[in-house]
Formats: sequence, structure tokens, C-alpha cells
Amino acid sequence: MTRSSRPGFGPVIYFTATFALCAYFTFAAVQGDYGLFRRVEILAETDALSETLTRLEQDIETAENLTHRLSDDYLDLDLLDQQARSVLGLLRADEIVIR
Repeated sequence: MTRSSRPGFGPVIYFTATFALCAYFTFAAVQGDYGLFRRVEILAETDALSETLTRLEQDIETAENLTHRLSDDYLDLDLLDQQARSVLGLLRADEIVIR
């Protein structure tokens, strides 16, 4: 009685299943909903939104400054003249308009 030296299917199935599980978890760790690629996307989006926030804060600060300069407490006559010219289209009597 000779015995064959061929391995059984048990170890082959075990290593195949182990490899498949490792491959699945590696794929999920890299490209899943909470993977590395998603993290990079979130960081890039965070940077873009931070820049947008900074720009909007500057716009708000500029608008608040202009509003303060045109308020009753503090009236900037140069800004008032500029706004009257741009919004209302007013001119002084000694000015000439060239188109």
C-alpha cells in the first residue's frame, strides 16, 4: 500500500479563502467608503472649502467696512460720491462725459 504524496483539498481551500479575505479587506481599506482614497478626497475638499470660507469672510469684512463708512455715525464723503456716481449715474456740473 503506497500512499500518494498529493496534498488534500483542505489546505488549498484554507489558503484560497484566506487569500480572498485578505484581498477583500485590502481593497476595502484602500477604496472603500472609509478607505485611503476617500480620505484624500475629504482632505482636498476640506482645503477647498477652507479657501472658500476665507474668501467669503474677506467679502463680509469688506461689506461691513463699506456699510460702516456709509452709516449715520461715520459718513465717508468720498465713498458716498463714488456710490452716487456708480449707482445713480450722477455727475457734477463741471464734468464732461466722453463715450
